Amino acid sequence: MNFLNNFTTESIASGIVIIILMIFRIISTKLVRKFAKSTHIIENRTNLVIKYIHLLINILAAIALIFIWGVSSKEIISGITSVATVIGVAGVVMIAQWSILSNITAGVLLFFSFPFKIGDIIQILDKDFPIVGEIEDIGAFHVTIKNKEGEQVIYPNNLFFQKGVSILPNLHEEKEFTD
Repeated sequence: MNFLNNFTTESIASGIVIIILMIFRIISTKLVRKFAKSTHIIENRTNLVIKYIHLLINILAAIALIFIWGVSSKEIISGITSVATVIGVAGVVMIAQWSILSNITAGVLLFFSFPFKIGDIIQILDKDFPIVGEIEDIGAFHVTIKNKEGEQVIYPNNLFFQKGVSILPNLHEEKEFTD
């Protein structure tokens, strides 16, 4: 009980931040699902974007709680410096993380720009390694394409923003069957 008497303001502010966190999570989920439903976006992609948005909201709430509970800026800076030092020492790991982050970011951009969908036939305009095939899956890190020979080609999301992509007419679209 002594804790609540000493930290009443911080406790109330923390409760408000947690309530706001839950409200933002619910609202963002509903908005993304509404957008996905209106544009006929696949459920997997919708869930992925919701996870990213929830992560961002959680990070912002954690930062707010840090400031509410009075962590000094000197402690925050020393923590950030320690993390930056560890990341700097692990340079090779950092390069791998950059690739992962760029693919995740590209996956989110592909979700919102929605240039193609599963089932579309695309041609990646690369003079050295042109790829023509049907999109089988669009994930957080890569797109799975099935080429004419039946091979699965895994293509990183970030390369879609570096190469030209043509959406070809689908000759196998479902047509109404008449007898």
